[in-house]
Amino acid sequence: MKNDKKMTVVLASRNKGKLAELSRLLGEQLGDVLTLLSLDDIGFEGEIEENGTTFAENALIKAQAIAARGYIALADDSGLAVDALDGAPGVYSARYAGTHGDDAANNHKLLAALADATDRTASFVCVFACAFPDGRAPIVAEGRVTGEILTAPRGQGGFGYDPLFYYPPFGKSFAELSGEEKNTVSHRGAAVRAFAALLAGADKEN
Repeated sequence: MKNDKKMTVVLASRNKGKLAELSRLLGEQLGDVLTLLSLDDIGFEGEIEENGTTFAENALIKAQAIAARGYIALADDSGLAVDALDGAPGVYSARYAGTHGDDAANNHKLLAALADATDRTASFVCVFACAFPDGRAPIVAEGRVTGEILTAPRGQGGFGYDPLFYYPPFGKSFAELSGEEKNTVSHRGAAVRAFAALLAGADKEN
């Protein structure tokens, strides 16, 4: 992507930490060509209902809701997909136990669901979607990392299911990884890199 072509993009989130992280990750991939704004920055009130059945559908729902306001919009959806549970908790990962963001309850329910499982393979999945107000086809990119679900939490870092997600190549749970280690292998990092490559390719075509 050419560095003289600046683009303002609205991230369908109010999370300042996510905004800063994505600004850094995208900057590493694309250079100083994107200015990311949050929902609060554009005065967007209320919530966007995520009623899709896949990560891609939910990411597109959020991105297209903002694009309809006239902005180039970026949104992501992510979660944990466990093979023995037919992909659950999937899009319900953050509210698996009933309350959104209750990590302890979600982890407890996951361990109970896998109490008798011999196959503990699982993947963290992240999908980014970018929607445009001019009707161009959206850009959708996925990142995925595969590991195993432990029988008990390990590590003090990370969030969500990180203490239960064991990554064999490093011999650690995600909650035991340093920030640098996690960024090199995480589903979000992979999705950002894939998205950046697709965005750069789309720019060259226009």
